[in-house]
Formats: sequence, structure tokens, C-alpha cells
Amino acid sequence: MSTSVVYSHETVSLDGQIFSDCEFLKSRLIYAGGEPPIFEHCRFQDCEWRFDGPAGRTLAYLKNLWGAGEKASVQAAIKEITGVAR
Repeated sequence: MSTSVVYSHETVSLDGQIFSDCEFLKSRLIYAGGEPPIFEHCRFQDCEWRFDGPAGRTLAYLKNLWGAGEKASVQAAIKEITGVAR
């Protein structure tokens, strides 16, 4: 667990990590599809979010669905993510 750490201009692997009261400044944040990270009271400023491995393939799949005309399915997934579907 990382607590009260300031990440500035760094590359941070997120898989399986817990961040509490951390600050991310102009950093590259990489999620590769492992255990989802947990962010508790964190702040983000001008970060680059990257999705590699299985996470990147999931985004590519959703993009392909969108392009194939399945926009409603992708929008339903977004509603689930944002909690709007409840």
C-alpha cells in the first residue's frame, strides 16, 4: 500500500496496488488487466492513462464493437461503469 506518496513525472504500474492519499502529477499510469488498483482520496493532474495487455485488448474489443454498429452495447457498458445503469 502506498500512502501519501507524490508521483511526479513517473511511470507507475497500477495492477494490484492500493494508493491512499496519493498525488499523481504528469505521470504515466499503466493498467495491464491484472487485479484492479484501488484509489482512496487520490488526486490526478495531467496524467497519461495506458491500458496494456488484457486491459488494452478489452478496449480494442469495445472499439471494434462500436465500429461494428454495437454502440448500444458499448454505451450500456459505460453506464454500468459510471453507475448510471442502477
